[in-house]
Amino acid sequence: MSRIAGKIVDRRNFLKNAGRGALMAPVVASLNGLGLAEAAKALEPIPARTHRAKSAEGEPKVSLNVRDFGAVGDGKTKDTLALQQAIDRCAVLGGGEVVVPAGGYATGALELRSHVVLRIEDGASLLGSGEMNDYPVTQVRWEGHWIKGYSALISAIDSEDLGITGPGNIVASDAIKGRVERATGMRLPALLEFTNCRGVSVENCFTSQAGMWSIHPVYSENVTFKNVVVNSGADGIDVDSCKHVVIDGCTFETGDDCISLKSGRGEEGYTINRPTEDVRIANCTFTDRTFACVGIGSETSAGIRNVVVEHCKCLGARSHAIYIKSRPGRGAYVENVTVNDLDVSGAKQGFLRLNNLNSGKQDEFPVPGDEGIPKFAEFHFSNIRVTDVPVLVQATEIHPRKPLIGFSLTNVTGTCRSGIALANMKNVVIRNVKVTGFDGPLLSIDNVTGVGLAGAAKIDPAKMPKVPEAAPAPEKAYVLK
Repeated sequence: MSRIAGKIVDRRNFLKNAGRGALMAPVVASLNGLGLAEAAKALEPIPARTHRAKSAEGEPKVSLNVRDFGAVGDGKTKDTLALQQAIDRCAVLGGGEVVVPAGGYATGALELRSHVVLRIEDGASLLGSGEMNDYPVTQVRWEGHWIKGYSALISAIDSEDLGITGPGNIVASDAIKGRVERATGMRLPALLEFTNCRGVSVENCFTSQAGMWSIHPVYSENVTFKNVVVNSGADGIDVDSCKHVVIDGCTFETGDDCISLKSGRGEEGYTINRPTEDVRIANCTFTDRTFACVGIGSETSAGIRNVVVEHCKCLGARSHAIYIKSRPGRGAYVENVTVNDLDVSGAKQGFLRLNNLNSGKQDEFPVPGDEGIPKFAEFHFSNIRVTDVPVLVQATEIHPRKPLIGFSLTNVTGTCRSGIALANMKNVVIRNVKVTGFDGPLLSIDNVTGVGLAGAAKIDPAKMPKVPEAAPAPEKAYVLK
C-alpha cells in the first residue's frame, strides 16, 4: 500500500552524416514566419497529383507530397502548416505516407497521426524552429513526473501504426538551449516524442538535438528504432514506461546517456505503475561525452525488467559503459538484465557500475520505508571485451536489506586498471575473467555468496543512506502540476 496526498492507494552511418547539423545551423537561425499567401496555399483543396497506392498487403494507402500542400522547403519559410495539413489529410483518408522531398523545411511542432508514415527523402531536412511559440504547451513526462512543458518537434499521442523513415534529417534548433525553461520551469521540447502509442517505427534517418532529450517514447508499446543516427547534446533515446522496444543498428553520439531506461519517480511513478519491460538493444555503437552508454534508472519507480543488450560497441563514456542505478525512495525493481557480446573502450570510469543507494535526486514524495528500497535481481554479463577501463566492475552500492540476487560475470577479456568489487549479493557466478594490467586484487567482496569467489579480498561495507519515511500528507489533494 502507498500513500499520495493522504489517500491510500493499492501498490500495483554517423561519420558520413555528422557534418549535416553544422551545415544547417545558418538555415535554422534564419527561420521566418509563414506568410498569408503560403498559408492560403496550404489550405487549398487536395491537388490532382495526389494518388492512392497499394500496400504489400493489398490495402489502399495514400501517398501525399508536402509540396502539394504549399511547403516551400527553402530553409527559411516556415512550412509548419503545410506539413501538418499533409499529415492530417493522410490520416483522414485512411493512412499511408507523407513524402518530404529534398529541401530544408523550417517548421514548428508537428503531430503525427495513426497509420501515417513520414518519409523524409534523401537531401530533405526538417529544421526545428528556435521560437518557443512554435511549440504548444501540454503535459509532458520529465524526470519521472508529469509536468507542464513544450511539445516535441515531432510528437504523437494516443496513436497506432505510425512511423518516420529516412534517409533524410530531423534537426532541432540550437537556439533552444538546456532542458528546462528558467523563467517558467517548463520542460523544453524533445526532438521526437511518442506518448501512449502502439506500433511505432523510426528508421534510417539522421537526428540532431541540442540541449534536451532527443527521442522519448512514453507509455508506448511495440516501438522500433532501426538504423537511426542520434546526435544529441543530452540523452539519445529515453525509453520511459514502455513495453516491447527494439533499438537495433543505431549510432549514438550524445552529451548524456546514449540510451536511458526509465519508469517514473517517487510515489507518482510507483502508483501509476507503468513499468519499462521487454527491451532489446542490439548492434549499436555508442559514444557519450558526459555519462553512460546505456543507463538504467535512476527513475525506476514502476520497475524495469527483461532487458537485453547485445552485439554492441561502446567507444566512449564519461562514466561507465553500463550503469544501473536507483535509490531508496524509488521502490519497485530492476530485474532480468542480460548484456552479451560487448566491446568497451574509452570508458572514463569503468565498464559496469551498480548503485541502488544514492543515484538521482530524491523525490518530494518518496516511496517510504523498506518498500521504497528498489530490488535488483538477475543481472548477467558475458563475452565482454574491455580496453584499458579504469575499473572493471564497481558494484558495492547495493542495499543490504535487499541484496542483489543473481549476478554473473563470465568470459571477460582485455585490460583494466582495477578489478571487480561486489557487495551484498547472493547467487553470484564469476567465471573465466581473464584481464590484465590491474593493480591490487582482481576480486574484492563484502557480504557476497556464490561460485568463483575463492581468493577474493575483503572490503569494508559501504555507507548506507537513510531510508525515507512517509512524507506528511499535503493540505490539497494531489494533482499533476
